[in-house]
Amino acid sequence: MHIPDNYLSPSTCAVMGAAMVPVWTVAVKKVKTEMSRVKVPMLGIGAAFSFLLMMFNIPLPGGTTGHAIGGTLLAILLGPYAACISVTVALLIQALLFGDGGILAFGANCFNMAFVLPFLGYFIYKFIKDRVKTEKGEYAGIILGSYLGINAAALCTAIEFGIQPLLFKNAAGQPLYCPYPLSISIPAMTIPHLLVAGVVEVIFTVAVIAFIKKVSPGTIYQSSKQKIKAVYGLIVALICLTPLGLLAAGTAWGEWGGEEIKNVVSGGNTLGFIPEGMKNGFNFKSIMPDYTVSGLPETAAYVLSAVAGVAILLILFKIIGSLKKDKSGDIHE
Repeated sequence: MHIPDNYLSPSTCAVMGAAMVPVWTVAVKKVKTEMSRVKVPMLGIGAAFSFLLMMFNIPLPGGTTGHAIGGTLLAILLGPYAACISVTVALLIQALLFGDGGILAFGANCFNMAFVLPFLGYFIYKFIKDRVKTEKGEYAGIILGSYLGINAAALCTAIEFGIQPLLFKNAAGQPLYCPYPLSISIPAMTIPHLLVAGVVEVIFTVAVIAFIKKVSPGTIYQSSKQKIKAVYGLIVALICLTPLGLLAAGTAWGEWGGEEIKNVVSGGNTLGFIPEGMKNGFNFKSIMPDYTVSGLPETAAYVLSAVAGVAILLILFKIIGSLKKDKSGDIHE
């Protein structure tokens, strides 16, 4: 679901980035005024969870791959505004360090995964939980919220892809950016997420929340140091298991490289060309492209990438928390 650069036109990227500005503004204000200094590092834990979940690629129908995101998970644990910040920073680290998601497309990726997913997922969860006041009602909210949240994000991504060939063409009528219209992009993105990725999102969300409810009843940031250690232990376990994400063969739909997209088959036809916007577009060189390190085996590089990403996220929010004046409060409501 990470849109690379040059799949969306610069104007589309600008619109999506502009749409996120008020969201980020409100989210930062909420976190700044309503989350205490002690709680801020929990955003780093949340960002680490999301970052790691997105490294577990799974095979999807059609020969592509996908992954969970954890947006609803973070919204339930930390509140939707904090989740928005956590997923945004995780996406930023992925784009800058690992080339996973575009720099110009950063606003679009955040709109889909840091806004639509956590806010819609949390709204559905809260709507059901407040009306069915039992543990079954809570878990029904978790399941439906996480499932519908990621599928709504996938639909938004598909629409952003699909409008490109309608709006941006060269003199010969060829698409300049993503070459696949809505009739292809919507089923290609939504069906695999409805069938597989949404289910995986639910499994991860339920499993992590059940684990945290067991080791840390209440909210994660009200835990003792001993209980927080159990949460860090889960993060370490996920890091060790990240090589499982390498087992899924194929490229995620809409994330092909220039030469790769030329040979993509859709509807029985090979595309046969590289859109001009992709061929001559923006090119950013990340430090560890695709979670690889020169000279290291693929598995070792993947684990090192997981360690580096998690460490940066935890340290970053720890520093932010240390600079913040102490306040009390909660941003769930």
